[in-house]
Amino acid sequence: MIKNIKQINAGDLNVSYYESGPFDGVPVFLLHGFPYDIHSYIEVAPVLSSSGCRVIVPYLRGYGKTSFLAKETLRSGQQAALGNDLLNLMNEMKIDRAILAGYDWGGRAACVVAALHPERCRGLISCNGYNIQDIKNSSKPSNPNIEQRLWYQYFFHSERGRLGLINNRHDFIKYLWQTWSPSWNFNDEIYGLSKNSFDNSDFVDVVIHSYKHRFGIVAGDPKFDLIEKDLSKQPTISVPSITIDGENDGVSGLSNISKIKQKFSAHVRHQILPKTGHNVPQEDPKNFSKAVLELAFTN
Repeated sequence: MIKNIKQINAGDLNVSYYESGPFDGVPVFLLHGFPYDIHSYIEVAPVLSSSGCRVIVPYLRGYGKTSFLAKETLRSGQQAALGNDLLNLMNEMKIDRAILAGYDWGGRAACVVAALHPERCRGLISCNGYNIQDIKNSSKPSNPNIEQRLWYQYFFHSERGRLGLINNRHDFIKYLWQTWSPSWNFNDEIYGLSKNSFDNSDFVDVVIHSYKHRFGIVAGDPKFDLIEKDLSKQPTISVPSITIDGENDGVSGLSNISKIKQKFSAHVRHQILPKTGHNVPQEDPKNFSKAVLELAFTN
C-alpha cells in the first residue's frame, strides 16, 4: 500500500497526493482514472523516482482523502475541472513544467493541460489517444460495438444508476475492472489497496456529474465555461507525446490512429501493449515507466 500521503490546498481542493524521488528531479505527474486510484502507479512510481524523477501522484477530485474546500462548490466531474485541478496543483507546488502521464480521467486532465497550456507540459503520455471530449457532438450515435461498452455511462444518467453506485459501489467497480481488463488477474488484496478511495463522500456526485456533463445533460460549473469553450474546438496537442493502448481494453478499445496523427503535432510514437486492458500502468508498469522515462530524459 502507498503510504506517507501529503496534502496541499490547490484551487477548489485540498489535494491528497503521494510524492517520491529527488526534489530537483524531472517532475512527473501520474494521474489515475475512473474507477481507480493512485495504486495504479504502485509499481511505476518507484521505478521513476529511482531513475531521478520527482514523482507526484494525486488523488483526483472525489477520490481518497482529496476534499473540496467549500461545501457550496459544485461537485463537478467535467473535463475542464480535472484539467484546472492539475494546473492549480502545479501552481501551488511551484512546478513550471512537468511530464504529464495518465489514463482515463487522468489522461483527460493531462491532455487538457497539454493542449491549452503547452508551456507547462514537458511531455505527455496519454492512454487511449486523444482524451479531450467532443461534447457538442456527443449526441451522435456510434456503432453498436462502441455503444454497448458505454452502458455504465447511460446507466449513470438515471436515478437507478446513481442509487446503484451508492448501494452496490464495490461490486460495481470490481465488475468494471473485470470487464475492462479481462486479462488482468487482480484479486481481493489488489482491490483492497484502492477500495477505501471510493468511499470519499464526494465520489458519487463527481462521477454522476462527469457522465452526465459529457453528454450535455447537465450544466458545468460556470467558472469553467471559458475552458470548455476552448476545449470544444478540439485543440491540437503540440508537446512531445507518446500514446498507449491496451490490446485487451474492454471499454475504450484501440485508438483511431488517423485521429492521433491529426491531433498530436509532435507525436513520438503509438504503442499497443499485449495482454493489457484499460488500467495500463498497473497492468504493464514496465512499458508505462519506459514511456515516461523516454520523454523525461530524451526530449
